[in-house]
Amino acid sequence: MSDVMEQAVTVETAKELGLLPAEFEQIVKHLGRTPNFTELSIYSVMWSEHCSYKNSIVWLKTLPKDGPHMLATAGQENAGLVSIGDGLACAFKIESHNHPSAIEPYQGAATGVGGINRDIFTMGARPIAQLNSLRFGNPDLEKTKWLLRGVVKGIGNYGNAFGVPTVGGEIYFDDCYNINPLVNAMSAGIVEEGKTVSATSFGIGNPVFIVGSATGKDGIHGATFASGDLHEDSAEDLPSVQVGDPFTEKLLLEASLEVIQTGAVIGMQDMGAAGIICSTSEMSAKGKHGMVIHLDKVPVRQKNMQAWEILLSESQERMLIVVKKGREKDVLAVFDKWDLNCVQIGEVTGGGLLKFTMNGDQVASVPADSLVLGGGAPVYEREYSMPAYYSQNKRFNIDTVEEPEDLKKVADYLLSHPNIASRKWVTEQYDSMVGTVNMSTNKPSDAAVVDIRGTNKAIALTVDCNSRYVYADPEMGCAIAVAEAARNIVCSGGEPSAITNCLNFGNPYNKEVYWQFVQAIKGMGKACRKFQTPVTGGNVSFYNQSSDEGPVFPTPTIGMLGVLENKTAE
Repeated sequence: MSDVMEQAVTVETAKELGLLPAEFEQIVKHLGRTPNFTELSIYSVMWSEHCSYKNSIVWLKTLPKDGPHMLATAGQENAGLVSIGDGLACAFKIESHNHPSAIEPYQGAATGVGGINRDIFTMGARPIAQLNSLRFGNPDLEKTKWLLRGVVKGIGNYGNAFGVPTVGGEIYFDDCYNINPLVNAMSAGIVEEGKTVSATSFGIGNPVFIVGSATGKDGIHGATFASGDLHEDSAEDLPSVQVGDPFTEKLLLEASLEVIQTGAVIGMQDMGAAGIICSTSEMSAKGKHGMVIHLDKVPVRQKNMQAWEILLSESQERMLIVVKKGREKDVLAVFDKWDLNCVQIGEVTGGGLLKFTMNGDQVASVPADSLVLGGGAPVYEREYSMPAYYSQNKRFNIDTVEEPEDLKKVADYLLSHPNIASRKWVTEQYDSMVGTVNMSTNKPSDAAVVDIRGTNKAIALTVDCNSRYVYADPEMGCAIAVAEAARNIVCSGGEPSAITNCLNFGNPYNKEVYWQFVQAIKGMGKACRKFQTPVTGGNVSFYNQSSDEGPVFPTPTIGMLGVLENKTAE
C-alpha cells in the first residue's frame, strides 16, 4: 500500500477532505470503526454538497413534483421524464459545470455538455436538443474574454462533434461573475414510454460491467472541488477538471441505446460526479443490494493508479451497467461492435454492503445506503437572515428617477449593451441544425421548437433567469423566471409541461446567501404550482463565490419543456 493509505486517519484528515468534524464522527458510527483513507475519501465526495444536497434538500422537497404528465419524479432517475403523448416521453435535465469552467473553461464547458447528455441517454432516451445558460463578468476584462472564448468553444466543439443541435440558450454579463462564471448545460431526449432503463441494481450474482472510456486521474475529488469557494490557489486544483472526448461519447450513445434493446440490462448509470463510487452506491442503495467491485479489473489509461484514485476518478464517457446473469455475451458483443471497453468488474451481492478490492486485498467496505441522499448522508437546516440591501431596495421610489433628456442616446446605449445586443457571434459557433430537428432556427421564436419525428408533435424548450431581478427580490425574481419561461413556451405555440432547474448560489453557510436560496425556492414553488409545471429535478450549485469578490447574484436558471400538439398549425 502507498503512504497515503497507511497514514492514520483523523478528524484533521477529514477536514482536509472537506468534511466537518461532526460528519467524521457520523462516519465512524456508520462503520463502527475509524475509516481508512479510501473509505474517508468515499464519504468526502458522496457527502459533498455536489452529491448529497445536504444543505438544500430540506427546501427542495417543498417544490411541486407531481403532475399529470410525470413519469419519474425528481430524484428517482438521472433525469426528469415527462409524457408528451403518442406513447412517447421526454427526458430532460439541466446541470452546472461552474467551478471546472472557471479554471479550465474549454474542458469545463465541454465535459458539462457531455455529462448532461449522458444523463439523458443512460435512461434510454436519444438526445435531440441542447441548450445552455451562461454568465460572465465584465466583457472588457481580459479574463472574461478568455473564459468566454474557452466556454463557447468547449460547448461548440463537443456538441457539434457529438451530433446534437444546440437550439437555444442565454448569455449575460455582470461584474459579480468576474471570478466565478456560470456554465449551465441542458439536454432533452425522446424515448418510448415503458422502454426506459433505471439507475438501479438488484439480483444477487448479476454481473457489473464498466463500459466506455478507460479511467484516468482526471476529475479526482471533482465533487469536493465543486463544493467549496474559489480562491487564488484554485488553479492548483486543475486535476479536478475532467477531459472530454465527444467522438467516444457518440459511440457510447449508440452502444448504450443498442444494449438496452437486447433486454439484458438490469440498470445503468452514468459515471459523472464521483465516478465509480457514485454509480455503485446510488444504484445499490436504490435496489437495496450490495456489490463487490474489483478495482484492478477497471481499464485504466495511466500506470500505478491507486485504488482510491480509480474509485473516485471522474474520467468522462463511462457507464456502469448491471446485467442479467447469463446475458454477458450479448452485452459484450454490442460494445465490441462499437469498439468500446466492456469489462466485468464485479457482481451484485445481498446485504447492502459495497466492498472494493485491489489485487485481492479489500481496500474499502461501506454500506451503500450510508452514502446517499435519503439514506445516511447528513441533512442540514441552515440558518438564514434577510440582507440589509433588501430593506434598502424596498425603499426605492421609481418616481425619484428623472426622465433622460436625450432618449436617442439612451436607446443607442441599450441597443449596444452586451446584455441586449445580438449574441449571433456566439450562437453561430454552435451547430443548430445537425439532425434537422430544429424547427426554429432562422425563424423568430421565443423558445426553441424541436420536431418529434413520426408524429404531429413538437417540443418547445427554453432556459431563463434574470439574476438582477432575483438579487433584488429572490422570491419574486425566481417566480418571474418561471413566468418568463412559460411565456416563451406559450409564445412559441407550446403548452408548458414541466421544468428542470439549475440553482446557482454562493456559500450556503453565509446566512444572507441562504436566505436568497430559501426565498427563491418559495418563489419557484408558487409559480410552478400556478402554471402547473412540476419540477422534474436539476442541480444545486452552491459556493459560486470568491474570497475577493463575494457571491455571485443568486441565479436559479429555469429550463422549461412545453408540448406543441400540432406542429403544422400557424
